[in-house]
Formats: sequence, C-alpha cells, structure tokens
Amino acid sequence: MRVLVLGAGVVGVTSAWYLARAGHEVTVVDRQPTAAMETSFANGGQISVSHAEPWANPHVLPKVLKWLGQEDAPLLFRWRLDAAQWRWALRFLVQCLPGNTRTNIRHIVTLALYSRARLQALRQELGLDYDHLERGILHIYTDRQEFAGAIEAARLMSRFGLQRDPVDADRCIEIEPALARVRHLLVGGDYTPSDESGDAHKFTRGLAERAAAAGVKFRYGAAIERLAAAGGQVAGVVVRGEDGGELLTADAYVLALGSYSPLLARPLGIDLPVYPAKGYSATVPLSPDSIAPTVSLTDDERKLVFSRLGQRLRIAGTAEFSGYNLDLNPVRCQAILRRVHELFPDLRPAGEPELWTGLRPVTPSNVPIIGRSRYPNLWLNTGHGTLGWTMACGSAAALADLLSGRRPELDFPFLS
Repeated sequence: MRVLVLGAGVVGVTSAWYLARAGHEVTVVDRQPTAAMETSFANGGQISVSHAEPWANPHVLPKVLKWLGQEDAPLLFRWRLDAAQWRWALRFLVQCLPGNTRTNIRHIVTLALYSRARLQALRQELGLDYDHLERGILHIYTDRQEFAGAIEAARLMSRFGLQRDPVDADRCIEIEPALARVRHLLVGGDYTPSDESGDAHKFTRGLAERAAAAGVKFRYGAAIERLAAAGGQVAGVVVRGEDGGELLTADAYVLALGSYSPLLARPLGIDLPVYPAKGYSATVPLSPDSIAPTVSLTDDERKLVFSRLGQRLRIAGTAEFSGYNLDLNPVRCQAILRRVHELFPDLRPAGEPELWTGLRPVTPSNVPIIGRSRYPNLWLNTGHGTLGWTMACGSAAALADLLSGRRPELDFPFLS
C-alpha cells in the first residue's frame, strides 16, 4: 500500500526503511531540507539498552524537589500555564510507583534489546559508516547512594536479559583509562559490554540515502500543517512548501514527528501523552594529544553521556521541561562543560565546542507509543524520549510488521 511517513528523524527514516522492505510504497515528508536535522542531529550518540531505567521511578521525586529553582539542575521543570505539561506531570507521578517502574523497565529493555539486534543486522547488511564503536557503555558514579541505586536497577535489568555488571573504581579505569586522573572521585560503576555508540545524524543520513536508492521518496521542505480526517479515517495531510499548500494522500499514515506528534494528533481527538524535554549537547573537537574517552560513558549523577565520534567528543544530556522553547541556556551549557573539565582535565580541545539543543519526545513512562491509532489508517511511532536511536530500528521493524498485518517478534504493549 501507499504509506506516508511524517518525519525524517531517526524514527521516521527507520520506519520508512522497514516499511519499504515490507513491500510498501513509501514517501517521507519533513519540513527540513534533509534528514535528521532536529532531535536526531546532535544527540548523545549511544545505543544504550543499559539506560532503560525510566526517569519516573521512586527515587526521582526527592531529587526533583531538591533541584527546583536550580538553573543548572540535571532535571529542570520550568512550570508554565500549559495544561499539557501539567497533565503529563500528573501521569509522571503515577509512573513513579514501584510496580509501574518495574513494568516500564521490562518493556524498555525488551524493545531496546530487539532494536539493538536489528541495528547490528542492518549495519552489517548495508555497511553503514557512522563513527560507531562497539566498546560498551560504562556508567560511572561519584556518589555512593547513586551507586547503590544503580546496582539495584542493574539487578532488575538482568532479570529481563540485559548484562549490566557492577564494577569497582579500579575496574572503571581499566575499562576507560582516560578516567585515571579522577580515580579519587569515583566510587564505582557498572558496565554493559554489548552497548554501542556512534553518530545518529550520520546513521540517519546514510540510511535515508540507501532508502532513497531503494525507491523511498523524500519530500523535504514541506511543513506539515494538519491531518485532514473524513469518514473516520485520515483523508490526507496538508503541507506547505515553497509553492504553497498541498494535500498529500496515501493509504496509510505514520506519525513519527517526535515532540510535535501531539500537536497534530490533538485536533483529531487523540491525546498523546508526549511532552518535549529539551536536551543539550556539546561537541568538542579533539587535538591529537587529547586524553579523551573511547568507551562511551554515562554520568548518572549529572544525567550526562559521553561518546567518542572519531576526533570529536559528544557530551549530551540533562532535561528541561519548558515547552517548545529551543533557546540555548548558557547556564546549562556551562554546567555541561564544567563537568567535562572535572572528569577529563587533559582533554585538550582543538577548538571551541559546538553547542546544541533539541526536543526529546518523552512519555511519562519512557515507554514509546507504537501501533495503530483510533483512526484505522493512522499509525503512531513516537515518544521514544532519550532512547530514540536505541529503540528506532526495533520500533520501525515492529511497526512495519503491524502495518503489514503480521505479529511482531517481541512482547510489547503495542497499540491496536
């Protein structure tokens, strides 16, 4: 059938690829001039199944209260007169219950493990080059209480099939020697050797090129204004480009617009529990004598990740709930760079860092929304939060199965 995919980020492009492989005639629509120019542009660069513990957990509420009013807090709620934000926050509180957290971890780990395997198969099949490294992800801790909580989470994830091994400070340095200068700060860590890292922007652009060569059409520079419905179905998508407005039609539609998905769904009476969480990143060019990590790291205390991308170091993370604002906050940017200097005093950058911010589409549970909406020809693939790239290939493969009338390979709460 003819399928229109709305969004050319990593989730939209992977959806297009797997739908085309399933035999569908696919067109991708995006307002940007090319693929992966928004949230997929400069993210943390991790394929991190080990990051499956959702933000909504019993331990987060005291931290959120402590961080209120701190401009550089790892998790910052900037309260607004926004009903969607308050509804999302109330749902978030419900998901903090221990039983809900356990269920959400199981769903996230299941999808992320499946997705990582699909990514590896896709990379081998297509020979994609995106500065990827298969050296695992090391979570590091400088606070004993945080470390104790991490060991508890690692035990839970191991029950769902993820190997996340607790390690002491000395083992952390064996895994990543660039941490040797800050041995005195470390209290321990945990290591997932099967996780990976790489440049999500390069991956998405490369896959988009392969998809185009395989027959997928891309309509760039087309701003999606609204979904038109008639007779209980989506009748088309109104877009606007250089030549004015246009109605695009298809047999099926896939909404993969990340944080902007709820804005298009709401006029149709679909309430998607997705809210934008603004994340920041700094990409630091490295000089030849830089002492920089090559193993991807996660600093759980500061909610930061570090990924080596060739001769660049990408540092990304934190979350700011401030609506759709995309302004760079200098206080939060400096907090990231300050932490980089603390952990890697011999980094020796080759130039100024490139600062960036993007909106991550977060559900209260951190479990993405995948499947058929209340409109039989409108499909959803959104709400992946900080794990968009980690879960993209698995989400897309499962969506292609569902849309094609097949049962996906994994046990996951798909919409039907």
